[in-house]
Amino acid sequence: MYLGAFLIKTKRVYDPSHEEDGFRVLVDRLWPRGMSKEKARLDLWMKEIAPSNELRIWFSHEPDIWEDFKQKYVQELDAKQEMLSRIKQIEKEHGTVTLLYATKEPERNNAAVLKVVLEKK
Repeated sequence: MYLGAFLIKTKRVYDPSHEEDGFRVLVDRLWPRGMSKEKARLDLWMKEIAPSNELRIWFSHEPDIWEDFKQKYVQELDAKQEMLSRIKQIEKEHGTVTLLYATKEPERNNAAVLKVVLEKK
């Protein structure tokens, strides 16, 4: 069990990995285009915690519907308490968890929403 400070971060999976990333979790439903498993340096791929295909396709990273996407994704996460607890347990064991995403949008992505939800847990 980790005894230091706990931290959940987000990061683009295409950015170089660093030791400070801690435990690296890909939280996208689809594998990142052009990324090898070696280069991704994942500890875990939790595609089940990503938005549903229907929600992902509907959102399509349209800035105008970001607020609606956040609300719908939080509703989906309500039904995924076991997976949320698993991430919180990983955080307790490793101290830092980095939620990885593929989009070029650092502010408007599912990892950002998931981070907020996890920080409230």
